[in-house]
Amino acid sequence: MDKYSFLNAAHTSYFAELYDRYTKSPDSLEPSWRAFFQGFDFGLESSLDELDIQASKNGTVASVNGQAVELPQSLQKEFQVVKLIDGYRSRGHLFTKTNPVRQRRKYSPTLEIDNFGLSEADLDTVFDAGNTLGIGQSTLRSIIQHLESIYCDAIGVEYMYIRTPERIQWIQDWLNVNDNHPQFTPEQKKGILGKLNEAVSFESFLHTKYVGQKRFSLEGGESLIPALDVIIEKAADSGVKQFVMGMAHRGRLSVLTNIFGKSPKDIFSEFDGKDYEEAIFDGDVKYHLGWTSKRETDSGKMVNMNIAPNPSHLETVNGIVEGIARAKQDHSHQENNSEVLPILVHGDAAFAGQGVVYEVVQMAKLDGYETGGTIHIVVNNQIGFTTNYLDARSSTYCTDVGKVTLSPVLHINADDVEAVVHAATFALEYRMRFKRDVFLDLLGYRKYGHNEGDEPKFTQPLLYKSISKHPNPRDIYAERLINEGVIDSDYVNKLEEDYKKNLEEDLMDSRKIEKTRITPFMRDEWQGFEPVTEVAMLQKIDTSYNLKKLDEIAKGITELPKDKKFLRKLERLVDGRRQMYFDDNRLDWAMGELLAYGSLIEEGFDVRMSGQDVERGTFSHRHAVIKTEMHEEEVILLNELGKNQKGKFHIYNSLLSEYAVMAFDYGYAMASPNTLTIWEAQFGDFSNGAQIVIDQYLSSAEDKWKLQNGLVLLLPHGYEGQGAEHSSARMERYLQLCAKDNMYVADVTTPANMFHLLRRQMKASFRKPLVVFTPKSLLRHPKVVSTKEEMANGSFQELIDDDSANAKKIKSLVFCTGKFYYDLLAKKEELERDDVALVRLEQLFPLPSEGIRDIIKKYNKADDIVWAQEEPRNMGAWGHLLMHMEEAKQFRVASRRFYGAPAAGSAVRSQRRHAEVIAYVFDKTKDNFKNK
Repeated sequence: MDKYSFLNAAHTSYFAELYDRYTKSPDSLEPSWRAFFQGFDFGLESSLDELDIQASKNGTVASVNGQAVELPQSLQKEFQVVKLIDGYRSRGHLFTKTNPVRQRRKYSPTLEIDNFGLSEADLDTVFDAGNTLGIGQSTLRSIIQHLESIYCDAIGVEYMYIRTPERIQWIQDWLNVNDNHPQFTPEQKKGILGKLNEAVSFESFLHTKYVGQKRFSLEGGESLIPALDVIIEKAADSGVKQFVMGMAHRGRLSVLTNIFGKSPKDIFSEFDGKDYEEAIFDGDVKYHLGWTSKRETDSGKMVNMNIAPNPSHLETVNGIVEGIARAKQDHSHQENNSEVLPILVHGDAAFAGQGVVYEVVQMAKLDGYETGGTIHIVVNNQIGFTTNYLDARSSTYCTDVGKVTLSPVLHINADDVEAVVHAATFALEYRMRFKRDVFLDLLGYRKYGHNEGDEPKFTQPLLYKSISKHPNPRDIYAERLINEGVIDSDYVNKLEEDYKKNLEEDLMDSRKIEKTRITPFMRDEWQGFEPVTEVAMLQKIDTSYNLKKLDEIAKGITELPKDKKFLRKLERLVDGRRQMYFDDNRLDWAMGELLAYGSLIEEGFDVRMSGQDVERGTFSHRHAVIKTEMHEEEVILLNELGKNQKGKFHIYNSLLSEYAVMAFDYGYAMASPNTLTIWEAQFGDFSNGAQIVIDQYLSSAEDKWKLQNGLVLLLPHGYEGQGAEHSSARMERYLQLCAKDNMYVADVTTPANMFHLLRRQMKASFRKPLVVFTPKSLLRHPKVVSTKEEMANGSFQELIDDDSANAKKIKSLVFCTGKFYYDLLAKKEELERDDVALVRLEQLFPLPSEGIRDIIKKYNKADDIVWAQEEPRNMGAWGHLLMHMEEAKQFRVASRRFYGAPAAGSAVRSQRRHAEVIAYVFDKTKDNFKNK
């Protein structure tokens, strides 16, 4: 025992502080102390009976690392009190008063003192462990009261899993102030009551004026409004200049009016169902629309406010918001990204159930996607439509995904508005201090059904019996302030009367408006960009580029830094690019792509590309990021263009996600029209993991929300025997979504045409999404080359005619698209068929119908017009042609048969089918549809 005899001499407060540090971060202690504390098994999962502790005359004898150590009884008790404190910090959130409408579930073990080797006899004993709470030496009774107040009242805090001692200490210091209870002045309390009154009165006004109409009210969660208000007010004082917010439909109208300042009369016009001013604008329901506004805070700060438009697909907007925020940070707040604050408001069922939540949370600290911390607020109704929370998740809390990034999570009783505002203040200060995510879980209820016409008692009769008798948060708080003497009984009535009087005036004004006008989202960012029709989309845009400047860019991307060592293969690759440009003048796909980016950068545009493996490229063609051999230092030659460097090239390998990443990049393009923003799929068919973004934003946002967007999707596509999963980018799905003027779709076949297509995306005075079906085998095909002159002097070609064809000799005119052209060309050359013309359709939408008709007129001797595709008949572009061009009904179709899977898994079978289609193109008697 001599080895540990110092235990008798040292002061117990010293050990208490050491042990407290050990519970937070064992690695922060010296190894000898860490080994000492590891010898004790004071874990909450173990009972004291399992400890090898025996009573002795003056204290206890414990087994520490196999050695018997006599501990002074006072020291043993100190350790047990520290363990009690740690128990409250770790598990106090399980025993809070946070549920306003029903009893909490029971958890064990509890925080009763006998579970920590303490008894009632110890309650009045003074312990040094109180120092770790900032209250000095205190009785056990006082320590417990302090812990109950901090951890087990209206706010539950989860944070002890955080692995950074600095963050844990900051949180504990913050919570220790006033026992985690706010001390608001009477004026501050009146301000909170005022915002709460706005939330309650707005909903009750709508309920009486628009009976039975869907509005997805906030009732039961009205404390969200003062929470958002305090975040914005305090954030502005902390230097935040811009807010980007995303939320679903519940409570959105209240947020628009009471936080973003949208005029109630505009909302009333939307309720009245009036038509829109614009004939070509289809619009959307009122609780999906986005909004941008300027707000002056109470302290005189002017801030920019954005709430992103959202579909009914819950949580999709999360990635959109993060992308918008990142774009704003990259372009206007590069020195301090904290000046842009993303706020995401979630529903409990969606937050627990939608996988995109996890994907977005995982982005939080990634170089290509981090936004300096997001404040997540869950408006927890404890129900999803009709589904009870016990059926909606396996985790304890709906917010447990927040622990993935070791973020603090606060659970708050939404009826206690002061606790909600207090927690919101914590969230803001934490985010500004650490630039990390933080999660608030506002436990409330939903007063009505999923919408105001739904009957919730069908499925939750007991819960809604309780809710029907429950007072709203404003009345609860008003009664509290009356009892405190802050206000009198007439104060709230006057507040409500004045607010509703203003709403009544707005309602009357709205009835004088004949049509609804939708204000464009983020108008400032989109100055100079006007929506256009497909007529303008089909007009030629000058995408030429000065050849001498192109030479300079080519030089920049074909010379490696001489002071760095690279792999021999990379040196040969870069030197090969130099040779193909300056010696051979035969530029491959990668050079066409990189030169397009470089030319745009020289003209002052930025380029952002992200997706899985995009830095090298799935098929090892791009090598936009080159790493040194010894230290893996990254070199991006497109950012080393010297005097030609006006814009920046940003490229990021993404996490293995399609849904969230495409949403992020769409949001980025939404906020940055002068950045060529590209999302590339690893294989084209993987894009269907982001189908919701494609359907709800990419293809329809301009119709619904007047939103232009220039996001580019690069989708590798082509039948090369790789099986069902890696052949087709599901071209037919994108083409089915095409209508009027909503997007471009292309399947180009030359590096020069890709060069001009990418440049057109930025050189146009408008923005449309662009979907490009990109090659795989063509990346290194000897015939897939272009000259530098074709890039410098040419333009994008929607159709590429057969320059080898003599129109007078042509009997078969074959239209095709993409990689299949080269398969047909090889067969044509093999057969030496000079009576066949192969014409490439490079742009699939808007379909260049007039150009196709001109080609048909040119080859007027042809008695056989063929549409040839390598995809099955029910896939590819054939159905699209039928819908958009009457003449297509007369075409002979050469394709695979109808199949459920895009391609065969067997390479032999795939080759056979491919050969059958090609044979039928050149010989109409070899119809592969016969003899099925």
